Amino acid sequence: MLRQKLILASGSPRRLDLLKQIGIEPDRLMPMDLDETPKRAEHPRSLARRLSGEKALAARSAIRDELQWRDSYILAADTVVAVGRRILGKADFAEDARASLHLLSGRSHWVYTGVCVITPNGQLRQKVVETKVRFKRLSRKEIETYIAASQWQGKAGAYGIQGIAGVFVQKLSGSYTNVVGLPLFETAQMLSGEGFDCMAGWMET
Repeated sequence: MLRQKLILASGSPRRLDLLKQIGIEPDRLMPMDLDETPKRAEHPRSLARRLSGEKALAARSAIRDELQWRDSYILAADTVVAVGRRILGKADFAEDARASLHLLSGRSHWVYTGVCVITPNGQLRQKVVETKVRFKRLSRKEIETYIAASQWQGKAGAYGIQGIAGVFVQKLSGSYTNVVGLPLFETAQMLSGEGFDCMAGWMET
């Protein structure tokens, strides 16, 4: 039996680390550079679903003429942070991070991750996982010190729960790994359900 191949259509080190945690080592990383701008009145859940699907399809299109990758599984994901229907994008500047943290302070928000799997025979499967997160009320000093630590850069909602911002989380309902960037239970279930052997690398971890 030929060894199964997996392409991760993402450049996120967090998603890669999460997969390695459960013994899955992608054979190829293919970050897809797509326009992630929400459509008008698009719900955060719908955005996560759409972008994960677009990334997976873009990766499949990119390998169409590469024989050695044609029989690969493709995994893509996209994480969206929202307060109500207000989507908090990836913070590129300190001002953006500051505004996001002030908005998240002392209230609950939702983290949606869209996961998409495309099988070697072209079957596409998608799921959106949601987690409710409540932040404690943040002081100005906490916000400014966190911004100075630079852990907000390039992260949806301007924070990474696996870093310093973990101390901001007062309550979490749902999947923790979803907030990090890839819900492991659901991702493994999807891959296994489509015939991918998620346990093949367990003895090597």
